[in-house]
This record gives sequence, structure tokens and C-alpha cells, in this order.
Amino acid sequence: MTGTSRRSARGRIKSTSFPGGDEGSDSLSYPPSSIRRGKGKELVSIGAFKTNLKILVALIILGIVFIYFVINQLVSRGLLFDESQKPRVITPFPAPKLMDLSMFQGDHKESLYWGTYRPHVYFGVRARTPQSLVAGLMWLGVKDEMYVMRHFCENSDDLSTFGWREHNGRDFGRQELVENDMILETSFVKSKEDSLGYGGDWAVRIDVKDKGLNDGAKRSAHLFFYLADEGGNVLNLGHDNLDFEKSSLLVSGSREDVGDWQIHLKSQNQLETHYSGFKTPHIYNLSDLVQQNLALQARKFGRLQLSDTSEDSSNIYIFQISGKLPFTIDIPFVSGIKGESSNVEKRLSSLSGLPLSDLLKKKHREFDTKFEECFNLSEKHDSETLGVGKTAIANMLGGIGYFYGQSKIYVSKSAQPESRNNFLLYWPAELYTAVPSRPFFPRGFLWDEGFHQLLIWRWDFRITLDIVGHWLDLLNIDGWIPREQILGAEALSKVPEEFVVQYPSNGNPPTLFLVIRDLIDAIRMEKFTASERDEVLSFLERASVRLDAWFQWFNTSQSGKEIGSYFWHGRDNTTIRELNPKTLSSGLDDYPRASHPSEDERHVDLRCWMYLAADCMHSITEFLGIEDKLSKEDYNSTAKLLSNFNLLNQMHYDSDHGAYFDFGNHTEKVKLIRKEVIQENGQLSRQLVRKTYGKPKLKLVPHVGYVSLFPFMSRIIPPDSPILEKQLDLISNRSILWSDYGLVSLAKTSSMYMKRNTEHDAPYWRGPIWMNMNYMILSSLHHYSKVDGPYSEKSRAIYTELRSNLIRNVVKNYYQTGYIWEQYDQVKGTGKGTRLFTGWSALTLLIMSEDYPIF
Repeated sequence: MTGTSRRSARGRIKSTSFPGGDEGSDSLSYPPSSIRRGKGKELVSIGAFKTNLKILVALIILGIVFIYFVINQLVSRGLLFDESQKPRVITPFPAPKLMDLSMFQGDHKESLYWGTYRPHVYFGVRARTPQSLVAGLMWLGVKDEMYVMRHFCENSDDLSTFGWREHNGRDFGRQELVENDMILETSFVKSKEDSLGYGGDWAVRIDVKDKGLNDGAKRSAHLFFYLADEGGNVLNLGHDNLDFEKSSLLVSGSREDVGDWQIHLKSQNQLETHYSGFKTPHIYNLSDLVQQNLALQARKFGRLQLSDTSEDSSNIYIFQISGKLPFTIDIPFVSGIKGESSNVEKRLSSLSGLPLSDLLKKKHREFDTKFEECFNLSEKHDSETLGVGKTAIANMLGGIGYFYGQSKIYVSKSAQPESRNNFLLYWPAELYTAVPSRPFFPRGFLWDEGFHQLLIWRWDFRITLDIVGHWLDLLNIDGWIPREQILGAEALSKVPEEFVVQYPSNGNPPTLFLVIRDLIDAIRMEKFTASERDEVLSFLERASVRLDAWFQWFNTSQSGKEIGSYFWHGRDNTTIRELNPKTLSSGLDDYPRASHPSEDERHVDLRCWMYLAADCMHSITEFLGIEDKLSKEDYNSTAKLLSNFNLLNQMHYDSDHGAYFDFGNHTEKVKLIRKEVIQENGQLSRQLVRKTYGKPKLKLVPHVGYVSLFPFMSRIIPPDSPILEKQLDLISNRSILWSDYGLVSLAKTSSMYMKRNTEHDAPYWRGPIWMNMNYMILSSLHHYSKVDGPYSEKSRAIYTELRSNLIRNVVKNYYQTGYIWEQYDQVKGTGKGTRLFTGWSALTLLIMSEDYPIF
């Protein structure tokens, strides 16, 4: 995937077991009940001194406030610091922002204001604003006969299955979570009917059911629903003693964005409720606060319930809802309340009970109808396959998140000697984006996002334009975009510190060009109405200057020594730990490249990405008639250079293997061996280190795999070329890339096949089957099966079998395990890596519908 940070950034959420913790197991501390005072007589001089001291302290405070105000005014007016002296790497690109376009304002912006934009938690709601009102759900699960808190999505929680079964990306979603013998179903829906608040009203329904595995004995469930105001606004508890027969109000408050608001709890079941209120600027540690509160209550009173207390000026309230299974609760939210004219009771009634049931049924029918309209699968596949397809799009849309914060950008300490840090902070920025995996990668990844949008635009192209616009607005003055976005305290809490800093010399595959060119081709094929076409063109017109700068960054910073050659920067040429130094910026992490990184390298995959980008830019400039208004780059000539078949073959083709390879300083005689190494503490330890037995030399790097097929995926190979047949032979050869479950990432004949890269890094792109690359290969097989040429029938046969294998294996794994997976085993086809990976693995749906980019 996108580097070691994707593989190592495991969640840090603590699990506390109940009951019976140690006396010191929580971090709560208590002030002494009394302070013992001395009996000595106070002297008058001491009293006078205290009075003078108070006056002095007051004057100091006033002085500090005055100085702060003056400095703040100078900074805001640019008089204290020269903005031009800001380092280029953290200077925004000087062009109008895409998100300021009128198409992203008004009804569009309001319609997307509230959503399930917290993909890292099992269920959460927030608004697309930096300091939002945030809602979420926790519950007590059971593991090893001990209670554990469920809040953040974690692979280690071992839920049988969880994920969105339906989601439309805008105002509706239904999710199922299964743990042991309990099923939680969470539904979210929005309504603008009678609503006066910005973004409308919304409601959450939580159904808790028993799977019937406990011989009829009714078990209890403990849910914890919370409201938190990130801006620190005070929340008002409905009642100190919660009594929902008298009033359903949980909590209320007021905000600038939505005005006065209320949130209620309604249920027809017998439930026990408790609460706790906190005042804290952080919400990423809420589960810790709840666990500490419960542990204290358990030790004091032997009861598993919140304390029914709150801190002064609480900005967070957590409500414990306990009951015997099954039970249902409805939690409606209404805003923009302005007295009796606001029809609060009517609005609450419409978002609870039977009216809410009817609304959810309506949204369910609409989802099914739109799914059929977008993907037209009903006559092609059975109900099980359709179910996986719906899960794929629902989780892709339900996994969209909103983040706000500042990226950390690497800078050498010599460049800022006055600082102890090796990073600078990017400007504060927001990002609305899909994510690869809610439990493991719940944040934005640049090269993943292009693949995500190939699916999303077919469902809702306006959401795609919104997401792509957010990403392009992250462009700095040099034309660089940080490849991994870890924005905000919650996102940072999930990633080890060493993987947070981004390197401005390193790129990432520019896959956003994939979806942009796909949108252009959709216009050419008249898939949009006239007004929709105008929206896309308006977006492209403003985006073109940023896309041009992005291309120029790649074309200059990643270029090789030869004209038309490129190489991924950022490989470590000093490492002694890695069998083959990783190429994280390529997205293919440990895929084997030249054994000894150097500036002589030529990476065939990057060359093909640059061809895609140049061809896309040529299409944009031609389509908009702005060939002379961007940079001096002649995109038509650049695209022709990079698609020059003879030049490609001279640089990268190996006739003996019939394959395309990277070029670089390489030897195959490299191994990891055990060796005694002196550690930093001076002690000896036996570790795996790299040993080179042969002298490297400049040559093609003989590893057949996904990288070898990039010219095929890019359709640079003419349909009548014998080299095309060579590619088809490599793809279909069971001894090389073919398996009954999809194409493996590295040839079984490679010396690096399924080899560990370090003592702690298992093979990642050295054998396992990945859906994004299989989708791209299928797309080209489909293309070559349609064009005239001697190999069209062979392409069609391979395409048909590969497509069938991929769909069958993903569907089989889903029903066996409850999940769509990050990758699939190269031998058995079983799911591997992280589960609920509904980023590019969701492209299975486009494989089902045979919907591919035209290129």
C-alpha cells in the first residue's frame, strides 16, 4: 500500500477490563477533603505584602494581555513577519481554491454538512467544520470473559463482521456490527422537512438484537452514546435525574453554525440510563474517560454504571443506556430552535418511532433503486454477489471522513537550527476524503484516492469533485501534495509518531488523473446532462492550473538522467536492514527494484503514470481550449514522447523475458543473514542484516510482476505487436503470475517472491493478490479484446477467466469471514492484511459491472 506507515500504524486504543481493576488502575485523582491550617498569628506586614503582591500580579497579567494583543495585530497585518520569508514547502499554491467555487456552496455544501464523517469509530456523526458538534457510540463487549470497551474500529476486536450495508453518501446509512451473540444495527438519516437549522435535522436508530446463541437466557447490553462539542461550547444536561417518561431531552446547546439545538432519546423499551459529563478539549480519549469512570464506580459500589455527575461547564456528555435484549432506541437531533414556531415536538416525532421506520424504509428502497441504475447488475449476478456489491459501495461511501489539522513536513535540523524539531507545520487545512480501511487506515492516502473515485463518481459525481477539490487545495507553491494526510488529534492518536512526518522530496502515484480523465471521457460519451457537463467543465477550468503545477513537480523532481525517464525518490541507499530498499513513494512499498538505489534508476511504472498525467493534461487543455494559458509544457508532445513504443522498449524491455523492467544499479546476489550487531546501548545482539555477495552493475532489474505490466495497463503496446502476446503469456502462465484467485503481485519465479524484506516486514507486494492492479489489468484485457488485432480473442479468453476468478474469490471470502480484505493469499486465495478494506478492494463492484476507464 502506501508505505510502512500503512502497515505499522496500529491503533493505540487501550482496553480496560471490568470489573476488578487494581486500586490504581485509573488515572483519577481527588483533592483532599480538608486543608489543615496552622495556628500561628498572622503579621500585619505579611498581609500588606500579600496585598501589594496581588496588585503586582494583576499589572503583570494586564501587561501580558496588552503585549499579546499588539503582537497579534502586527502578525495579522503582516507587519511583524514577512510572509514572503515563509519556507516554500509550507506555502500554499497561489491560485483560487477549488472549494471556493460556487458549485460547492449553497445547497450542495449544506446537504453534506452533517454525516457519518468519523470512519475511525464504529459509529460517529460530525459536521464538515473544524470545531464540530460530534456524536458517537461505544458499547461494552466481552472478550476472554472480561468486559472491554468498543469505540474505535480495531482488527483486534474480532467482531464477526461489521460495516455499512447501505449508504448513499449524503443523508442515509445502515450499518451492522456483530459481536459474539449480539447484533448492533445503527441507522443514520437526515431530514430538511420543517428543519430550521443549517444542515437539517438528523436521527440515529440503534437496534440491539440477540443472535439466539445463549439458550433463551436474556442478556443485557450496555451502550454509551455521547455528544461532544469540539469548540468547547457548554452543553446543558436535560435533567439531573434522567426520567424519559417525563422528558426525552438528553442534552441541548447553542452553536453559531446551527443555532440552538436539542438531542433526545426515545424508546418503547424498559431501559436504565446514567450519564457523566466532562470538560476537556480532547475527544480522542473519550473511551479512557468512560472506562475510568466505570472502574471507579465498580470499585466503590460494585455497579457497572456511570456516576450521574458532571464537571462544571461540561462540553461532553456520555449517556449509558442499558437493557435486556432486544431493544431499540431512537436519538433525534433538531437545530435552529427559535421558540414555539420551531415545531420541535413535530420534528422530534417525525424522526422517531413509526415515522422514522417509514423514512428508513423509503431510504432503503431508494438505495436499491440507485444501485441498480448505477451498476445494472441484477441480470448478471446472483443475490450473494449483489450483496457484496452493495457492501462495497456502501462502505466506500460510509467510509468518507472529514478531517482538519496541519501535516508535519520534514525539514533538516540544519535548515532551522533554532528549532528542536525536524519538521514544519503545513497550513491548517480541511480534507473531505474516502479512506482505505476504517480499522487500519482511517485517513487520506493520495494514491488510493484516485482508485476510490473511479467508483464514487459513478454513484455521485459531485461528491467526487468535492473530494478531488479538497485534495488539490492541499497543493503547495512547488506543486507538491503530502501523500498521507494525518490531520487532527484523533487521526494522530492512531499513528506512531515516527510515521507522521511527510517528506517533500517524495511523490505518490498521481492517480487523481485516472478519475479526471475518466470524467472527461464520460463527457465525450454524453453520460452527463448539459448542466452536469457544465459543472465538470467549471471544475476542470479552475483545477487545471493546480493540475499543471502538480505535473510540473513530478516532471522536474522525479525525472531521471535520460529524456523520458523517471524514478521514485526517497529510497534509502544506506540501509543495512532491508533485503531490497523499499520504494514507499511508489505505493508498491517492498516491490523489488534495483538492489542499490541511485540516480541512474529508471522506474517503468512512474514513466507510465507520467504518460497518463500528460495525456490527461493534454485532454484538459484541448477540451477547454487553454493550450497556451498554462505552463510552457507541450502536453501533446510529452504524451507522444512517453507513449513512444520504440523508446519505451529501448529503456525498459527485456526480450529474453518478454517483459518490461526497471533499470538501475543491481545485483541478484543479496541476502539477509544473521549477524552480531552493536546496539545503541552498547550490547551485542544477533539481527538480520543485508549482505551483498556480488558487485552491482547498471542493468534491467529482472523481476516480473505488477510493475512489468504497467505499459500493458497504460495501453501503450500496439494491438498488433508480438510484445502484446508476450504480456498475455506472462499473465496467463500459472508458473509466473496466474492463480485461481487473481494475478499475484510478483512472479513465482522471482528471487524475491514471498521473501521478507526485513526481520519484521513480511512480504507485502511480493506475491499477494491486490484488487487495484488486477482491476487495471482487467481493464486493459477488456480493451485489447475489443480492438482489432491478432490477439483480441486471446485477450477475451484471459479476461473472462480472470474476471470470474476475482469475483468468485472476493464473494467467497466475504461470506466465509464477513469482510472484504486488503489483499488475498497467492496460494489459497484467503483474505490477508487488514479486513474491512473497502478502499480499492471495492473496485470488485466495477469488475462485476464491467465498467472500466476508457484511456
